[in-house]
Amino acid sequence: MAPIIEVHGLIKRYRGATTNAVDDISFDVAPGEFFTLLGPNGAGKTTIISILTTTLAPTSGEVRIAGYDVVRSSSEVRQNIGIIFQQPSLDFNLTAEENIRFHAILYGLYPFHFTFSMMPRSYRDRVNELAALLGLENEMFKQVKKFSGGMRRKLEIIRSLLHKPRVLFLDEPTAGLDPVSRRSLWEYLGKVRYESGTTIFLTTHYLEEAEEADKICMINRGRILSFGSPQQVKANLIEHYLLIDAENRSQLREELQRLGIPFSRRHSSRSA
Repeated sequence: MAPIIEVHGLIKRYRGATTNAVDDISFDVAPGEFFTLLGPNGAGKTTIISILTTTLAPTSGEVRIAGYDVVRSSSEVRQNIGIIFQQPSLDFNLTAEENIRFHAILYGLYPFHFTFSMMPRSYRDRVNELAALLGLENEMFKQVKKFSGGMRRKLEIIRSLLHKPRVLFLDEPTAGLDPVSRRSLWEYLGKVRYESGTTIFLTTHYLEEAEEADKICMINRGRILSFGSPQQVKANLIEHYLLIDAENRSQLREELQRLGIPFSRRHSSRSA
């Protein structure tokens, strides 16, 4: 099966910079996969996701989403993706449903109508379906300013999934959420993925979120440090060793040398 996301030789250098923000990165993402881009702040995660979602042009390299080039076919790419940004992008003075309707009309998914009841049945059914999936069926006609942070994130998920995207991009989606809301959000995203087969592309600096992924791409300073399953990434990065000590350290060193066991000496205040 062809990858849903293809990134080959991606480079991004901002004007006036002396180094690349993204430095020759390549990876593929399979359809339906949960893929995580993991790294500290400033590693290049937001630059990469901005290029993949057509909001930033690459300096060089090739990026394809659902078979479409992000530069030459940006409109087709946007039709196949949903995005949840790090910072909420909701109008707090509108109701939850009005936020969704505004998004649907703005992106040309449905014609404009003044009320929910006047919208096409396909729109109403889709909104009700997603609201039930995410547990917001009783909140859709309430103002967003009354919502908790977790509820606003769920509303953004509904909005981003309205057109049934093949890929859902999540840029640090749990930033600012309390642990309970963070856990609930991932439970609902798991349901979305199970129900629709949506590919999930996450950027995060939380290791515990990355551990749930099928594949992890760990980056720093625009370069890939490790790539693979969570188990493979851990094996690549974790050094296994045994720390031992003895009253007679000289004798211990001699015994390790006699047995051919490699070791390194750790300095401490205690004399050898």
